[in-house]
Amino acid sequence: MTLGQKLAKLRALAGFARGLGRELTQAEVSREVREELGGKISQSYLSQLESGARPHLTSGTRMMLARFFKVHPGYLVDDIDEHHPHKPRHGFDDTIDLWLIDGAEQFKTDPALSEALLQIAKHDNSRDCLVWFGSIVENRQLMERLIADVEPPWVARKRRAK
Repeated sequence: MTLGQKLAKLRALAGFARGLGRELTQAEVSREVREELGGKISQSYLSQLESGARPHLTSGTRMMLARFFKVHPGYLVDDIDEHHPHKPRHGFDDTIDLWLIDGAEQFKTDPALSEALLQIAKHDNSRDCLVWFGSIVENRQLMERLIADVEPPWVARKRRAK
């Protein structure tokens, strides 16, 4: 995935995560970076980054965007373009990500579920996350052990409600 594709995906995730029901525009990102972080990045610069006209970020801009989107700065670079048998099908992952984002919006009344769906959508390999999770759920003993060892907040709430 290119830097531009990652930025576009992050804008989409950020908009839904902020409850807008849509992606953030480049102008909104520019304004929010200024208001929330005191930084400066223009809409036209974001457009150039997303289109690939500017393939790289300065380190200061990378750090600022990483803080704004709450990702590791190392994420904001082009992925190595190599043909690896385990490399995800990005078009397919993008479709899954949009589906997850829609689900997060649909279930926003359940913040834990909404946040979980967004976290999976943020992952570079969302398809693999879902397949992996499916295999865990299929193994009842493993699932029970994981729930007992790592008690997610929803389990604690359920236990307290009883």
